[in-house]
Amino acid sequence: MTERTRSRRDDRAQTILDAAGAVLRRGGGRALTIDAVAAQAGLSKGGVLHHYASKDALILALVARKLEELRAGISACEAEAGPQPGPAGLGLAMVAHLREAYCEDDDFSRALLIAAAENPEALAGYRAFVAERLERLASAEPPGAGAMLFFAILGLVMGRTLGFHDIGGAQAEALFGALERAAGALGTGARP
Repeated sequence: MTERTRSRRDDRAQTILDAAGAVLRRGGGRALTIDAVAAQAGLSKGGVLHHYASKDALILALVARKLEELRAGISACEAEAGPQPGPAGLGLAMVAHLREAYCEDDDFSRALLIAAAENPEALAGYRAFVAERLERLASAEPPGAGAMLFFAILGLVMGRTLGFHDIGGAQAEALFGALERAAGALGTGARP
């Protein structure tokens, strides 16, 4: 396969994922069908199936892309913050990324989470992400503080994603500030 052919194939796969995201945003997980994605992408059903053999394969690819975006966002925040040792650096990066991405595309995230919940294989990516973060935060002092910070962030995000609350504005900023103080205290044993 030539580089040009590979590039076109990758572009087509991304176009399909973009179309699947649009279908999810507009109609939720129930609307996500190969036919709907094909129509949104301007492709035949066979064209979609050539890249993604099933709806489950499409969901797996969407979850993988979302997790890659999340990892990249947190890594970028870690790089911007400069060398910050141990769990405090990761905690501060997670809070910085949360501040940047909070309320971003709640409809897509909600629909993707619901669609992924029906597929244990798709949830494996989320579980691995959580396990990686908890492992990196495990050395925080006092014991359990890193996990507490992670689950506070997760609770804020998931609560918003699932529509349990609509915290925003000054209230969200106050929470981000409290999370940032807690992250900064990781490893010191100090209380935020």
